[in-house]
Amino acid sequence: MIQIIRSDTPVDVTLCEKDKITSITENIALLLSTRKGTIPMYREFGLPMEFIDKPIDVAKTLMVAEISEALEEFEPRAKLINIEFESNIASPGGLTAIVEVEI
Repeated sequence: MIQIIRSDTPVDVTLCEKDKITSITENIALLLSTRKGTIPMYREFGLPMEFIDKPIDVAKTLMVAEISEALEEFEPRAKLINIEFESNIASPGGLTAIVEVEI
């Protein structure tokens, strides 16, 4: 099953989610919006966000690498299919990652 998760979508986390698809998509959405080192007792979770304040082409390359590595480590139930980007209207110069995964 193919799922699309956007990095600009607010995360509504349900603890102990019983539906596998919902659990995986929530985990990915949370991963995309979390800076590495900000979760107490789970400092490795999240993205390093080295792409912030970089030129757009460099930022895209870094985001692809960070997202794919984080998915492999923290959500191995999902297989990365594609990552696309669009300009973030709310934040000029910002990027929204659109992540396509197979569950």
